[in-house]
Amino acid sequence: MYNEEKLNSRLSLYYEALAQEETLSDKEREKLYRDINKEIKKLNTLADSYKEAHKHLVEASDELSTRLKDTEKSSKSHFGIKNAPANGTIDYKETLGEHFAKGINFYKLFLIFFSGCFFGVVIELAWCYIKNGYFESRSGLVYGPFNLVYGIGALVLTLALYKYRNRSWSFSFLGGFLTGSVVEYLCSYFQEKVFGSTSWDYSNIPFNINGRICLLYSVFWGLLGILWIKKLYPRIASVILYIPNKFGKITVWILFVFILFNSLVSGLAVYRWAERINNKEPSNKIEVLLDKRFPDERLEKIYANLEFS
Repeated sequence: MYNEEKLNSRLSLYYEALAQEETLSDKEREKLYRDINKEIKKLNTLADSYKEAHKHLVEASDELSTRLKDTEKSSKSHFGIKNAPANGTIDYKETLGEHFAKGINFYKLFLIFFSGCFFGVVIELAWCYIKNGYFESRSGLVYGPFNLVYGIGALVLTLALYKYRNRSWSFSFLGGFLTGSVVEYLCSYFQEKVFGSTSWDYSNIPFNINGRICLLYSVFWGLLGILWIKKLYPRIASVILYIPNKFGKITVWILFVFILFNSLVSGLAVYRWAERINNKEPSNKIEVLLDKRFPDERLEKIYANLEFS
């Protein structure tokens, strides 16, 4: 146990002995040096243990404070709409039974991914209408209002921020800032290298990296991280808790097959679109079918902002 008075007394003796080092014999000097090195090791060990204890106490204080604030907020409502439940409440409810989407597992992650694919498109459609006065497709798949980028964003944000769901907003902001930027950059890079196309370009916005990401939108990702893990994730998780186990598992696998098929067809359709732009004739029955089902006019409506390089 740390005792400042005893430590200072002991150190004073060492300081005094070192100051009189010239009066010591060789054996006394060697013993003094050994004793001091032992003391240094003890102090370093003690300092490390107190650092760890300090870190743990700060984390515990932050989490308890955050759980209290989140719980207080969850009991309130705005404009007749009740606030999202606290993450601590969701955690507790999930421990009460063997729910199919308990904690972080495949079922919950896929439902979050699917929700992100859908609601991301709906929100951007609404924003497009508010901003421009008309609706414009923001879908990334040929069947339905789904976009994998939003789903991947929701999935990665959940994985990155789940550990900090009961911590203060600064963790959520930093996690969203870094995670969103990386996802956005990789999605842009993948689309350009695989399909030779781009859906966004930030080259004209300050502090951008290769036009794929920029500081402004990275800050938006940080704010989205807070919104996601504090407001949206708890609402989605609370709804998932109401889904019966058997029905939930069957539904997840049906939706999984649908998204997989949808993604495959969408990728082939866009790839074939790029070939048509380069005046390449269909080389097999599948490409003939793709040309018939997904002509340029249909794909131009679905991918309104897509540009081929």
